[in-house]
Amino acid sequence: MCATCVAAAQTPGTVTPESHPALTTYDCTLDGCTAITKSVVIDQNWRWIHNAGGYDNCFDSDAWDATYCPDAETCNQNCELEGISAADYTATYGVSTAGDALTLDYVTGSSVGSRMYLMKDTDTYEAFKLKNKEFTFDVNVSSLACGLNGALYFVAMDTDGGMRRHPSNTAGAKFGTGYCDAQSPQDLHYVDGLPNVEGWSSTSSTGQLGSSCVEMDVWEANAFSTALTPHSCGNITSQTRCGGDGDSDCSGLCDTSGCDFNPFRLGNTTFYGQGSSFLLDTSKPMTVVTQFITDDGTDTGELIEIRRFYKQGSTIIPQPTMPINGKGSFDSISDDYCAAEDSWFGATEFRSKGGMTAMDSAFTSGMVLVLSIWDDYATNMNWLDSTSPTDSTASGAKRGTCATTAGDPNTLRTDAASASVTFSNIRFGSISSTLLDVTLEMASGDQMTINSGALEPSPTPTI
Repeated sequence: MCATCVAAAQTPGTVTPESHPALTTYDCTLDGCTAITKSVVIDQNWRWIHNAGGYDNCFDSDAWDATYCPDAETCNQNCELEGISAADYTATYGVSTAGDALTLDYVTGSSVGSRMYLMKDTDTYEAFKLKNKEFTFDVNVSSLACGLNGALYFVAMDTDGGMRRHPSNTAGAKFGTGYCDAQSPQDLHYVDGLPNVEGWSSTSSTGQLGSSCVEMDVWEANAFSTALTPHSCGNITSQTRCGGDGDSDCSGLCDTSGCDFNPFRLGNTTFYGQGSSFLLDTSKPMTVVTQFITDDGTDTGELIEIRRFYKQGSTIIPQPTMPINGKGSFDSISDDYCAAEDSWFGATEFRSKGGMTAMDSAFTSGMVLVLSIWDDYATNMNWLDSTSPTDSTASGAKRGTCATTAGDPNTLRTDAASASVTFSNIRFGSISSTLLDVTLEMASGDQMTINSGALEPSPTPTI
């Protein structure tokens, strides 16, 4: 049996040694933050897949080669997943790091976008247990046009990339394997260590297999709109294959829409955007702070709330408080907020797929950090920054100021080719530890001191 597994495996190639770009992050406590050198790795979908010991493409131009890959098992026997050099991370894929900053270019030659994972070590993704914790980062989205998405989020991937559960995967996290999310994506080249050959369409760039799991979108944004969105998956709390023989169909397994907090969609059209007329000016870098609150203030308590505030310059900018359809006013995400949003915009599947309880289970097990830049052939990213559905006048259909045609990738890949997003100063720790001992100006002109999980008035500024 083992000999068969080795013969038919998602095997790492030997042409180019894998060289993960280094990235400094910070682990924080109430005593301060400690810098730790880690690294990032690009997803398997961006990698060269070639014949074993040779240089022929097994996958090229959105199609599997019929000679090497007539079926998944034969493809696994014939093909290898290649490493990427440090130089090619930048030159080919537009991925560069400098200290604690990661920059992702949109278009670099023939490569478009990227999806990166934070590594704990050479062979393991970092696992973040988010409950009763605070996650903070700096971001610059100033060059991200309508239709682009510079995203930072967490998914319930296996930290080894699926090697332990799927012996046919011998490449593992070192080669960016094992991705999943709440959209149950079927455009993955490998799922559970198997090439996604069966039913592959070069038109849609999808195969029969998909990969589902809980997703926590901390940051989906461009220069015009932003959204904070948890996606629940019912009883699915870890990476789960769909679409294959004997598997569930990939549709409806998870809450694909999510319970989003998009200030523009909720009615605040002057909170986020380019220029000084917006409270949060996307022409400048900003700090994004997200807190995952439990009912008893402990790591083992029940997840009940997701809070957000920002810092730009010396100003703290709280998430706006929004009245929701007569159901109350909210400035954070909770089951009550999601119920109110559902009553206004029409029901999503977040609560029916387990709501905060489903998120709690995945958060307890640990989530992998994903950083990406991408465009959207399916919808032009209208769900983030324009009108979706495109002809709708219903409440919540308007997500931002962008035209429904502005996000067409065929146009963006020429007109916005030089766009990029930079994530930096990534900090993780106990509540209120990532901006410790900071007293700053509020957007209202008052003073605020950040301590003990609260934003409190301060009589004297100490900047």
